[in-house]
Amino acid sequence: MSIDAATLARIARLARLPLPAQDAAQTAVDLSRVLDLAGQLANAPLDGVAPMAHPHAQTLAWRADAVTENDRADALLALAPDARSGLYAVPKVIG
Repeated sequence: MSIDAATLARIARLARLPLPAQDAAQTAVDLSRVLDLAGQLANAPLDGVAPMAHPHAQTLAWRADAVTENDRADALLALAPDARSGLYAVPKVIG
């Protein structure tokens, strides 16, 4: 796909990126190459390829479902500038 100067200028403006005139030609070539590569990837044969979340086989580490920390809720609540009924009180921000 070929990117012309007007399209490149519009993309740069929408992305709020400064595009010096001396870099415009090379940037257009680079962007065209990236779009061509994306087109090639879009046409890649995917028959028989299973979707995956990660390229490496990963398993979760299982552990016992047990409490590992002490209950510090009251100590942390005591640090708050304002607390009511066991909850942190914050100023109203929406009118």
